[in-house]
Formats: sequence, C-alpha cells, structure tokens
Amino acid sequence: MAQISILKSGFDAVKAYSLYLAFIIIFIVFSFLNPNFLSVNNILNIVVQSSIIAIIAVGQTMVILTSGIDLSVGSIVGAVGVGVGMLMVAGVSIPLALVLGILLGGVFGAINGLIISYGRVPAFIGTLGMMGIARGIALAAKNGEPVSGLPKAFELIASTRIAGIPSFVFYVIIIFIIMFIVLERTKFGRHIYAIGGNRDAARLSGVNVKIVETLVYIFSGLFAGIGAILLTARLNYATPTAGNSYELDTIAAVVIGGTALSGGQGKIIGTLVGALMLGILRNGLTILNISSFYQQIIIGAVIIIAVFADKIKDKKAN
Repeated sequence: MAQISILKSGFDAVKAYSLYLAFIIIFIVFSFLNPNFLSVNNILNIVVQSSIIAIIAVGQTMVILTSGIDLSVGSIVGAVGVGVGMLMVAGVSIPLALVLGILLGGVFGAINGLIISYGRVPAFIGTLGMMGIARGIALAAKNGEPVSGLPKAFELIASTRIAGIPSFVFYVIIIFIIMFIVLERTKFGRHIYAIGGNRDAARLSGVNVKIVETLVYIFSGLFAGIGAILLTARLNYATPTAGNSYELDTIAAVVIGGTALSGGQGKIIGTLVGALMLGILRNGLTILNISSFYQQIIIGAVIIIAVFADKIKDKKAN
C-alpha cells in the first residue's frame, strides 16, 4: 500500500508539472540536435520573438478564463501599428502616439466586450467580425501600404538593452508580475475565474458578469495594442498585415500553458511558458532546416495534444 501511495504521489506530481517537464524536454532535445541552439544570441532571439506573443496572450488568457475567445487580437495589432505609425509620421510626439495606440486597442476590445456581454453575440462570432473590421481599417488607412519613416527614437523601445538583456524581457516580467497579482490577489481576478467556472453561480453570488466580461475584452485589446507597439518598434515600420495569425498563436500559448478552453482553470505563468514553448519549437525547427510547412503541422499537432490532455484531465477530475 505504501508503494502504491508513493507511485500515485509521483504520478500526481508529474501531472501537475507536466507543462514544465515538457518545456525542459523540448529544450534539451533541441540542444542536442543542434549546438547553435544554446548560443546566447539564439536564446535571446527566442525570448524576443516569444515576448510579443506572450504579452498579447495575457489578455487572451483573461478572456479564455471566462470561457470566451478573442479572434481579433491579430487584426488589432495591425490596426494599432498603422495608427501609431501614421500619428508619429504626422508629427505627434512618441509618448502621446503610444498612449493613443494602446487606447485604440482598448476601444476595439470594448466594442468586442459590449457586443458579447450586452448584445449576447457569441464570442467566436463577435470577435471574428471584429477581426475583419480591424484588419479592414488597417488596410484602408494607407491603401494597404506600410507606414515608414518612423522616428529613430521610437526604435529604442525595442533595441534598448539593459546589462546586455533585451528590453523585451523586462516588459514581459513587469506585465506578468502585475497580471499575476491582478488574477490571483484581487476581487476582479476571482470574479474572472468564477465566471469561467460557473456563470450562473457567479451571477447569483453577486458578480456583475456583463461588466467583468466587458473588462476582460478591454484588457485583451489593450495588450494587443501594447504588442502592436513593440512589434512596430522592432520592425521600425508599420504594416497593415502585422499580427497575421497572432490570434492563433496566442490561443495556442494559452492552451499549451494549461488554461482550459471551457474556462475557470489556468494560470498566467502557464501562458508565459506556453509562449516560450511555441518560440522554442519554431526556432528549433528552423535551425534544423525543417520546412515552414512541416512546422505548421508539428505545432498544430502540439496544440491538439495539449487540448486532448486537458480534456482527459477534466474527465478524471469529474
């Protein structure tokens, strides 16, 4: 009986930390397959590439925790990037352009939230419609052309390093610490989990479901706006096609990170690990000269496995 108890405890521990074990295994495998993978420049490149997805995925995590989904974040990235670029080219100061850009993302998110919460439009349909609207605005703003000639000072947002560490790392750390506190230590965070766990029970316990739900979509738009600014600064030009497929990447990061699509379960730190895992997969497969076509197949399979594992875990819990 003691041995069975020890085995069960070990199995439970493996299950609880399966995400982190998978992360370590993938990291080790790519390290052995190609020695260049462990180079400092490559590791920093993975971190920078994953940072934008990780930041946008924070908002996506909040939405999915309420059992919603936001398919518009990629298009919002394109629209905000073009908007910020046009403002700066027109002579608006960099700080003001950045604030307006983030607020624009929040406006898109607010429209999503109002349509879904008060209009009772399913989140999939509402954000799918916004995906088309935001991308259309981005394309129409400059007739599909990119915005170039951005101020050199703007590029410093992405190119600055502190003690040799890219600024992106600090952006991610600050945002994730703040949002961890919001989700884990505040009433608002508890309400988000409550809505995802049981919407009717949350309503009966006094949670204003419509307001909380609207707020999470506003947050999703705001984080998409921040991601748009970082991406535009990194490229030093704004293109209306920026953020293409980011909606899928952020959902993948959230799901791989262990947040249940049914809502109510998940941790923000898991999303960060999920985003890094996606970055490692893409980078490692590229270093191994695996075609981008096959990369899509492999990453798609990883997403399906992650969702399948989550479903099995839910069945065992019930």
